[in-house]
Amino acid sequence: MNGTLDTISIERLALSFIPVFIVIYILFRWSLNSKTALYAITRMLGQLTLAGYFLTYLFEAENWYIIAGCLSVMVFISSWISLRTIARNRKQLYLHALAANLIGGGLTLTLVSQAVLHLEPWFYPRYMIILGGMIFSNSMNCLSLAAERFSTELHRGSNYNSARNEALKTALIPITNTLFAVGLISFPGMMAGQIISGIDPIIATRYQIMVMCMIYGSAGLSSAIFLTFAKKFQKEIAAQPD
Repeated sequence: MNGTLDTISIERLALSFIPVFIVIYILFRWSLNSKTALYAITRMLGQLTLAGYFLTYLFEAENWYIIAGCLSVMVFISSWISLRTIARNRKQLYLHALAANLIGGGLTLTLVSQAVLHLEPWFYPRYMIILGGMIFSNSMNCLSLAAERFSTELHRGSNYNSARNEALKTALIPITNTLFAVGLISFPGMMAGQIISGIDPIIATRYQIMVMCMIYGSAGLSSAIFLTFAKKFQKEIAAQPD
């Protein structure tokens, strides 16, 4: 295999579905929900195919407002999804989640894209879209964990400071575990993809270090900012039904 990334033909790509269909067959034989697995695989296939064509269009875009619009959609949707565990005051808290995402994620994306990578042009789509997706999706997950834990602690009668601290600590558990495991147990997608495509492992490692710092920092900042803003609604959150 040479140092460049080979194009996978449709025929060879189809071979990767063999273990998938074996698992689905096992689910069927064991009277488990094989339809859900088949539906999930079908959705994955359709969504990634559409994403491939959409990203091709975005990467060729030369207008900054198209990229800004795409990033805005990411922020708006991820902020709303992050609050799915909150039953009441969701609309009011959404503004705080949105602000937290914009501040924590936006500042981190700006720092990485302009100070670390020196993108030219500054909105270089191939980097901005992918890095933005990494930042806002991880912030979404972290915010969701923080909101759920914050609500749970308030229901238990904890005061604001105790609930806030426990929520932030819980929200950071997944990304902290990833920091412990990376390079020892796992090689994340960006690093693995670069190495497979022929990039020097040392260079790929530097990019992955940047990504891990970016994800941890943006997720932690967004969660801390949200929990600070949420103090205003602590009584309403504590009163909401389980």
